[in-house]
Amino acid sequence: MNEAYKRVYRNKGASGVDGVTVQELKSYLKENKDELRAGIRKRKYQPAPALRVEIPKENGKNA
Repeated sequence: MNEAYKRVYRNKGASGVDGVTVQELKSYLKENKDELRAGIRKRKYQPAPALRVEIPKENGKNA
């Protein structure tokens, strides 16, 4: 989790569909790291689905 956070921070990651900023994510991870790790280890963690956005192209197709 720390490595993933560092990558997002280095890349100046934008907030996701939930609107959580990188700074808010840092404090969230600090407060909830034990629960998150336990959920992952017990295979109970279910991430939220990714938001899919269709981007119109000049040729009329979406990608």
